[in-house]
Amino acid sequence: MRIAPIVVEEKRIGWMFFCPACKHGHAIQTASEYGIFPGGDIWTFNGDTERPTIKASVLSRCNTWIPPVNETNLEEFHKNPWKQEQVESICHSMVTDGRIEFMNDCTHDLKNKTVELPEI
Repeated sequence: MRIAPIVVEEKRIGWMFFCPACKHGHAIQTASEYGIFPGGDIWTFNGDTERPTIKASVLSRCNTWIPPVNETNLEEFHKNPWKQEQVESICHSMVTDGRIEFMNDCTHDLKNKTVELPEI
């Protein structure tokens, strides 16, 4: 399976696929889930969990802090905080026939590449 239903309290609220560039999932909502997240974007999905096609593109933006603070350096950061810079990460992709094509506005290493959508 390369795309899986997101189910909460026995109700499907969307679909999720694992992004090999971001190293986490991206979620979509189709017309059949419309209304669960009113005002949210709506995608089409061909229903094939092995060779999914999703239209339109999936755009994910998030902000991260560089250098990061995490569980391995949190105590050090509390003792002697360092300056951090906020950086926007962009992942923009099209999923077609089980492959994920990364657009040229991505900020990760798979920018302009197409790879198989991994199993989840």
